[in-house]
Amino acid sequence: MSVTEPAPVYIPSTIKNIGLLNRSLASDKNKPLDNIDQIFSIEGKNLDIIGANYTLQGIMDVLEKDEQYSTIKMVSSDKIENPGMGIFPSALTWGTVNNLCTENNIDAIVSLSFYDTDANISYKTRTVEQLNAFGIKIPMIEHEATINTNIKAGFRIYDNVNKIIRDEIVTDRWITSIGKGINPSKAIEAIIGRKEALLQESTKIGQDYVNRTYPFKIRVTRQYYVKGTENFEIGKRRAQTGDWDGAAELWEQELNNPKGKIAGRACYNMAIINEINGNLESAITWASKSYTDYEDKNALRYLKILRNRQTTNIKLQEQAQ
Repeated sequence: MSVTEPAPVYIPSTIKNIGLLNRSLASDKNKPLDNIDQIFSIEGKNLDIIGANYTLQGIMDVLEKDEQYSTIKMVSSDKIENPGMGIFPSALTWGTVNNLCTENNIDAIVSLSFYDTDANISYKTRTVEQLNAFGIKIPMIEHEATINTNIKAGFRIYDNVNKIIRDEIVTDRWITSIGKGINPSKAIEAIIGRKEALLQESTKIGQDYVNRTYPFKIRVTRQYYVKGTENFEIGKRRAQTGDWDGAAELWEQELNNPKGKIAGRACYNMAIINEINGNLESAITWASKSYTDYEDKNALRYLKILRNRQTTNIKLQEQAQ
């Protein structure tokens, strides 16, 4: 079944206006070193700059669709020192954050603290057979270029209202581009494909980052008893067809079974149906009864899962406020 998990990063509803800050661009005094880094990394002259912009646009695309926020705007980083070179800079002081927020009339800042790409190229040739104009197979040299690109990006979220850094994380992605052909120029076409793939992935990095601020659903698996009496056997078949309430009617009939093992299993399964129906309190009560009254060890393990879910739901309710 599907359950909802709280957002890894919580942004309270009091935050209405957000600024996006690009700290990935090297400050003037750091640019010479950053240029050297680009040369050694086999980077295009402006590829990191363009990729960072695509990441920020990915962030903006998601935030602009959220009705919680009134304003999403870019914030200038001209007055902030940025090291560049793929270095995760130290956090901004709250004085700096407050000045930026005051100047731009915003409540919080999502900062792309750094963005950096590194690439390595491998080149190889091999002999292949191809048909010529007369249908005769002839040996030819095939050229293949492979470019593996590592994209790293660091993010911070500054909540100026509550003076809290809500998040601080580094992401790490790889993309691979391959080009092949009977001459080197065809193989090098991989470079063209690399740029497009990098920009697409950069956009997705931004979108995925913002999604950390939202609750998300996961699939979980639960085990339940299907043997012991005929009611359990029939209940299994009803459950397999999606008739969980029908299965629960049969499990309920076994709650007073004179055999403690059977009654314990029935209590356990009643916990299952209550969790499915969203009633965690009742599910916990039934799982507790299965363990305390009938010593069903599986119920104790399940009880821990239910209590964790209960704690998670409390956090979800807090985030919804």
